[in-house]
Amino acid sequence: MKLVKSLLLGSAAGLTIVGGAQAADLPVKKAAPIEYVRVCTAYGAGFFYIPGTDTCLRISGRARAEYGYIGSDNRRVVGGGDLSGFVGLARFAFDTRTQTGYGTLRAFLRVDMASRTGHTKLSSGTNLRGGYAFSGTGQDAFGRIQNFVNVDKAFIQFAGLTAGRASSFYDFYAADYEIIGSSLGSNMPSTNLLAYTQKFGDGWTATISMEDPNYRKNPIYSDAVPAAAAGAGTGALSQVLTTAPTPIILGTNAAGDATAVAFIDAVQRSRLPDFVGSLRYDAPWGSAQLSAAVREINTGGYLSVLGVPGTGAVQTANTQNLLAARGLGGGVGQTEYGWAVQAGAKFNLPFIAPGDGFYLQGSYGEGASFYTGINRFTAGYLSSASVYAGNPFNQFLSDAVVNPLTGRTELSTSFTVVGSYLHYWSPEWRSAFYASYGEMWFPTGARQAMSQANSIVGSPSTVAPPSYITNNLGYNLSQSLRDTYQVVTGASLIWSPVKDLDIGVEGQYIKTGVKNGRVSDGDKGGFVANVPTRTVSSEDVFQARFRVQRDF
Repeated sequence: MKLVKSLLLGSAAGLTIVGGAQAADLPVKKAAPIEYVRVCTAYGAGFFYIPGTDTCLRISGRARAEYGYIGSDNRRVVGGGDLSGFVGLARFAFDTRTQTGYGTLRAFLRVDMASRTGHTKLSSGTNLRGGYAFSGTGQDAFGRIQNFVNVDKAFIQFAGLTAGRASSFYDFYAADYEIIGSSLGSNMPSTNLLAYTQKFGDGWTATISMEDPNYRKNPIYSDAVPAAAAGAGTGALSQVLTTAPTPIILGTNAAGDATAVAFIDAVQRSRLPDFVGSLRYDAPWGSAQLSAAVREINTGGYLSVLGVPGTGAVQTANTQNLLAARGLGGGVGQTEYGWAVQAGAKFNLPFIAPGDGFYLQGSYGEGASFYTGINRFTAGYLSSASVYAGNPFNQFLSDAVVNPLTGRTELSTSFTVVGSYLHYWSPEWRSAFYASYGEMWFPTGARQAMSQANSIVGSPSTVAPPSYITNNLGYNLSQSLRDTYQVVTGASLIWSPVKDLDIGVEGQYIKTGVKNGRVSDGDKGGFVANVPTRTVSSEDVFQARFRVQRDF
């Protein structure tokens, strides 16, 4: 046994020596170095270096819940009767910055996603028409359930250049203090642009921007008519929401034929960008900005002509002669240029309370309702719209009207003013108080011509053809193309118990009216036997919204 034990121990010792020798021949593998995330302090809190680069990144986001109520309980009209709605919103943002020999290279991305319900101002028809929202299609869900997806920001900034999707450089106040955010004034947080900004002096910057025209187009006022009825001169004209090409009817009265009408393509094609310029000054006391914009408004050639004598080539020649006689040439295509100017100032008021501020802004324009912001509360991308479901009359918002007697494009005019004050009652409690006013009006001659050419302006018809001359009552009480004013005012109370958490409520009062005279109350029956059942000169509505928001 002793011999066996000695042999086993000797063998084990030998294997240990051999194993050690083999291990000594293997290369030593070092652990990979760990690169810790480093804080980047050059651009403020929250930035860190992307590992392996000299680029700083900040990731942020937002969660928001809202509940809203609007004071309309009318169910006389389709879509009326909705009172409440909900919003759940998610936001993700990425801000990257790199220091270069030309200055800071920045790329910024921000995406908003939301679920919104209720056929009120929470589920937005403007955003639906603008392609931001996707509506539910069920019978009870149509227009009342929307999923909202928007690339809110995606731009690059380098050496004074801004390229991508960003806020319009025309804007200044943009409802900065508000929860609902529908005070009158320009507010285009998401548009595609290419801009250059030059800094000079102490606090001065000047910007020229080429911006996407599609987000600022409100339609040219247009009508539709059944072709067969129009040819017989008996068609009842009505404003409808149509797809391209949108017709505009010109009463041509060719060769003594009172039924002759021409259909013009009124869809505005994207031919030129909008051009925006701004001059801004920033100082410890606050900031001020002067901005201006110019945009193209265009119509295409005529689509067809009804009631013109002849057939084939003869009718075509008669059509050309008819249009030429009106100074419209062969194609009837026209180009006009809308414009707008805006001035605004912000005043920091720390002597009242830390964080207090006051905005004052005004904008005026022709053919530029999106730039003046007169359509901010009512609607965008529509010729006319109701202030709320079931209201007495529509507010008309078209950027231009094609005169049906002359065929000329005539621009509408609008202006808005807004003031907003933010006050901190304490570091945790704050309130905003704001008021805005705006007006919109149309060329008198264009409205009278529209009345002579068709029954849109001047209905109900008592004689044929209806017009402001033969049917003065219908003309004076018609809502179409009426000059209007609007007041949007409100106040809020917000509690921030901890940093970046807001719990608040805001109430808002809106009044819309015609500047002169009265209109038939469509909510109370309109006209019966050519007599208005009730007339109104204004309408008002109240809405409120409760919000819980967490930023990080």
